[in-house]
Amino acid sequence: MRIFIAIDFSEEIKESLAQAEAHLKYSGADVKWVEKDNIHLTLKFLGEVDEKKVEEIKAILDNIASGTRPFETTIKDLGAFPKIEYPRVVWGGIDKGAGELKIIAEKVDEALSKLGFEKETRSFAAHLTIGRVRSPKNKEKLKEKMLSYKLSAVSCKINEIVLFKSTLTPKGSIYTKLHEAKLLGA
Repeated sequence: MRIFIAIDFSEEIKESLAQAEAHLKYSGADVKWVEKDNIHLTLKFLGEVDEKKVEEIKAILDNIASGTRPFETTIKDLGAFPKIEYPRVVWGGIDKGAGELKIIAEKVDEALSKLGFEKETRSFAAHLTIGRVRSPKNKEKLKEKMLSYKLSAVSCKINEIVLFKSTLTPKGSIYTKLHEAKLLGA
């Protein structure tokens, strides 16, 4: 099955990012926008994994979660990878809580490398993907819209690490929660 590990965010944060998407769509840029309910922060994409390994992955996530306290996170600003002038991924940034998210991502990466998953080569950057740019059409207008939009600084408490199953369909991916590893005290 195709799986990934992520942090799920509150409805308020997803709504704030959906409003940003609505604003950015007026740029006419060629972007595949993420459905509001699918917005999340990926800690590690694992791809196709044998179902027998899923239980080991759940145990690793429970272990990491048991040593991590719940924390507050806040979204801030819009941005793009690799950079705003040449966007391929449009995102909402994380302000408060970015350090905690990076620590969790590093722990997940390290623990899963012991199960044979390849370690990440890129440094972790806490962000919520809201769109993937498909072509350079209207990229300047997209940049203008991104720079002119003020994302409301909505916050939420992070209480769990989630293991998701991703099912690819012609209409897009469907994400199903397979396991929720509750953070210590959550």
